[in-house]
Amino acid sequence: MKNELRVVISGGGTGGHIFPAVAIANEIKAQKPEAKILFVGALGKMEMEKVPKAGYEIIGLPIAGFNRSNMLANVTFPFKLLRSLFLAHKVLRGYKPDIAIGVGGFASGPTLRVANLLGIKTLIQEQNSYAGVTNKILSKKAEKVCVAYPNMEKFFEKDKIVFTGNPVRGDLAKISISPYEAKKSFGLEPDRKTLLIIGGSLGALSINKGIASGLKNLLNADLQIIWQTGKTFVEQAKETVANLQSQRVYVSDFIYEMDKAYAAADLVVSRAGALSVSELSLVGKAAILVPYPFAAEDHQTQNALSLTSKEAAILVKDNEIAYHLVESVVELAENATKLRVLSENILKFAKPFAAKEIVDEIFKITQK
Repeated sequence: MKNELRVVISGGGTGGHIFPAVAIANEIKAQKPEAKILFVGALGKMEMEKVPKAGYEIIGLPIAGFNRSNMLANVTFPFKLLRSLFLAHKVLRGYKPDIAIGVGGFASGPTLRVANLLGIKTLIQEQNSYAGVTNKILSKKAEKVCVAYPNMEKFFEKDKIVFTGNPVRGDLAKISISPYEAKKSFGLEPDRKTLLIIGGSLGALSINKGIASGLKNLLNADLQIIWQTGKTFVEQAKETVANLQSQRVYVSDFIYEMDKAYAAADLVVSRAGALSVSELSLVGKAAILVPYPFAAEDHQTQNALSLTSKEAAILVKDNEIAYHLVESVVELAENATKLRVLSENILKFAKPFAAKEIVDEIFKITQK
């Protein structure tokens, strides 16, 4: 089809970048089935596995992040960047997209920079409440910047900002399973209060260690638990549960059916990545957020503060996990009023039509 829409979507590294990107692609396809979509990611990163599973083609660049804490680790960075710019140029010239979309992550920098040089229109999807350096630079040449939080004028030109929210997985927008059935699907008791622990798509070592050391106290508080550990901690978590001989803990390295996990949960412990915050808002779950302290520009703390300032979540600092996390979970679980207030307030941050609103902007820019 001669006038078909051709789109490049670039970025990744974590689920927080990948899942919104796939949601945007799915929405484009839903509205324009004939559209052609190509992903550009970073070799060795999660997107190289997850994007093909979602049904899309992806090309990998040899780009890696810039290590601010260890400058010696950056010796090969200039060479990887130059190679990535060269490959991005080759891909974009060959593919001839109508628009390149950056969703954050290592690959979006070189891809959108080359798109600018080739005169290809660009759109940025900024997931966090605190914009990173790369997106601030790329926004200068972008047509639009779709943001997930208000008051982003301090980072981007006001007339380019579109407040869309973050796209989330479609199954979360319309959860059909009941809490009763969801709990049963994890082998748990359907009437018992349930804690969901999610450390992000890669897991969270400090959260996992805190939960493992306090697991007995959580079980003594009459809770049952769905625990997503990430790959590196799953065996240790299973061993901890086995030692306590408890049937009230479901352990998995990665939960694919998050609609069921959220439906089952009465309260959640989570990192404060953009995707996690958007999902928690959409499903309206009372949450204790533990920001990852080494995220770029400490954006997870900023994400969490945007909620805690409106009494929409509880914040526990990473360095307070050992003596404060389990205690905070037990206190919240026993306070029905607080659970209700947090749930009601976080729902106010929900943006269920984010993917559609972003795709509407794409169609306006490309006029296709």
